[in-house]
Amino acid sequence: MANTVSRLSITQSASDQLIDAATAKAVEIGVPMAISVVDESGTLKAFRRMDGAALLSVDIATNKAYTAVSFGIPTHGWFDFIKEDPPLLHGIVHTPRLVVFGGGYPVSENDQVIGGIGVSGGHYEQDMAVAKAALAALAG
Repeated sequence: MANTVSRLSITQSASDQLIDAATAKAVEIGVPMAISVVDESGTLKAFRRMDGAALLSVDIATNKAYTAVSFGIPTHGWFDFIKEDPPLLHGIVHTPRLVVFGGGYPVSENDQVIGGIGVSGGHYEQDMAVAKAALAALAG
């Protein structure tokens, strides 16, 4: 029986592709964003704060990426999961670094989470559009 586990992790090249594609989409929609990419363990791998992006967006973007990789689901999936469960709704939202609105997505390869992307700077629907554009560009 092995006492170790092996995990795949996002490459620097893939992280940079996500940052560049997200930036291009943010420029296209005219909203300056903060964009974070984390590896499979939630550690920051790549980051960009576009000129004019709100300072608070820095932490929010990074926490969105962290939330997405931590649970392997998009951040917007949390709201539907907790909205009808008062103890969870009022308790889990106090968990440090947990974000329960859109803009964070896991990055997967061969059905394994290898990282996460988080985007913040606009309304969460804009953040989601930017993150999805980045994921689509990475998928080719």
